[in-house]
Amino acid sequence: MRSTAQPATPDAGGFVWGTGRRKAAIARVRVRPGNGKMLVNSKEVDVYFTETQHREACRAPLNATETKDLDVFVNVHGGGITGQAEAILLGVARALKGYDPTLEQTLRDNNFLTRDPRKVERKKYGQRGARRRFQFSKR
Repeated sequence: MRSTAQPATPDAGGFVWGTGRRKAAIARVRVRPGNGKMLVNSKEVDVYFTETQHREACRAPLNATETKDLDVFVNVHGGGITGQAEAILLGVARALKGYDPTLEQTLRDNNFLTRDPRKVERKKYGQRGARRRFQFSKR
C-alpha cells in the first residue's frame, strides 16, 4: 500500500477519530494511548454488549494488530445490536489506521476496512413488503 502515509494529527484531547457505519448504525470512535479500556456509550464493552460475538467484533481490530494498550471511546446510535457492533469494528479499524498507518495492511488483510453496503430494502407501494407481493387470484 502507501508507504509514505503519515499518522493523523490527534485532536486537542490526544484522540484520533474514526467513523464506522453499518445498516442504520453509526459509531464515532476515538483512540488514544492508554491502558486498554474500551467504553461504548460510557459503559464497559462487556456491559453494553451481552453477546460474545459482538464483544469480539468490537475488539477484533485491536487483537489483529496487537494494539491492546490503547484506550477506545465509542459513541454509537441507530440500528440494532449487531449493526452497532459491526459499525464499531469499522470505526476502530479506521481510527487505528489513522493512529498508525503501518497497521493498514494488517487491517485490510483481515477485511476490517471494508464497509458492508447492505441495507434494508424499502417497501414499495402496492406491495406487502420490499419484495413480497399480495396473493394472486386467478378467479
